[in-house]
Amino acid sequence: MEVLVQGLTPVPGEALGETYDLRGLKCPLPVLKTRKRLKSMETGASLTLETTDPLAGIDIPHFCSQDGHVLLSSERTETGHRFVIRKG
Repeated sequence: MEVLVQGLTPVPGEALGETYDLRGLKCPLPVLKTRKRLKSMETGASLTLETTDPLAGIDIPHFCSQDGHVLLSSERTETGHRFVIRKG
């Protein structure tokens, strides 16, 4: 099931930016590592996150809102979540 945030629909190829595998990491590491990765990226670049931490479904959207990034999509996967973020 895919949840769209801020009324946006995924753009074809949007997830073709970087993919960051954060599976196996527990809170707060997924957010901390995402913040660090995004700092090294250009504004407007997209980053796909793969997580298994159950709290990531709350933490990643909150992080995006607080840090000025756009959460393009949030999807539950078989083992966790997949997020697509556009750096703000």
